[in-house]
Amino acid sequence: MSRYVGIDLHRRRSVVVILDSDGSRVSSRRIENSPVALAAAVGEAGPEPEVVLEATWGWYWAADVIEASGGRVHLAHPLGVKGFENRRVKNDDRDATLLADLLRMGSLPESWIAPRSLRELRELVRYRHKLSQLRTGLKSQVHSVLGKEGVVPSLTTLWGPGGARFLEETPLGEAYAYRIESLRKLIPIYDREITELDHRVHARLRDDVGYRTIQQLSGVGRVFAGVFVAEIGDITRFPNPKRLCSWVGLTPRHRESDDKVFRGSITKQGSALIRWAAIEAVARWRGGAPIQDSYLRIAERRGTNIARVAAARKLLTLVYYGMRDGEIRCLTQEAA
Repeated sequence: MSRYVGIDLHRRRSVVVILDSDGSRVSSRRIENSPVALAAAVGEAGPEPEVVLEATWGWYWAADVIEASGGRVHLAHPLGVKGFENRRVKNDDRDATLLADLLRMGSLPESWIAPRSLRELRELVRYRHKLSQLRTGLKSQVHSVLGKEGVVPSLTTLWGPGGARFLEETPLGEAYAYRIESLRKLIPIYDREITELDHRVHARLRDDVGYRTIQQLSGVGRVFAGVFVAEIGDITRFPNPKRLCSWVGLTPRHRESDDKVFRGSITKQGSALIRWAAIEAVARWRGGAPIQDSYLRIAERRGTNIARVAAARKLLTLVYYGMRDGEIRCLTQEAA
């Protein structure tokens, strides 16, 4: 008979609860977080137990340990179990018991567990995005410091040869000049790290057919293609592009009760990184030939913000087919 293990995972300690197939409790114990302790606790459930843990801080190592111990890992979706926060009594033991019970009854809202190699690729892509945000913050500080001295640059950008000459020749107070000099030393460090990450991501994906195919889309280069491939993962887990767009959070919110139906703005319940990449990809070229006419038509009726979101959905639809089939037929037909 199968046994079900619920784990309430925390940073230093975790609670492991084991249930029988009829829901009766077999054991409950609190462990110090370590691979050895977790493997021993899961091993008490017998061979091939069904194990569930939440997608919380540091779950990667726990999932790998459970899989290596012979357990079948299930990852509870954090939004799906969020409604259970309003219980009168909430503690680690009851949380772990609830997870195991939901799994036993087949009612657990699950998240997809990416394989280890894909998780490593995601780490590079997400770190690259984080460094890019930090670099943007440093550049914004330069403009902020210049504004304190009443200096408004006439140049389009400060990050070329002309900008460097402008910053060197502009008279500033000692403290302001020192801060700008320090910022100018930090920005090239971020540039080098971001370039190195771009090389590493491309080296991992250069033989991926979907990665190469979706770069045919206007606005999608190596950076955005790497984001799509890393964050989406196995494209076949989505039966159609609508499911992909819903998973990303680019579909309208739908609330229905009796004869009342409410459809609001997009849900934003999904990968924020994919949403950012899709919207940025259509920001300049409007998605290119397959999408541009639709963008202009929607922008005229409902505004550019809604048009940009609609274009991002259409772009993700083409990304879906490019990753699934290795070709984007509308681009192939246009080229022919």
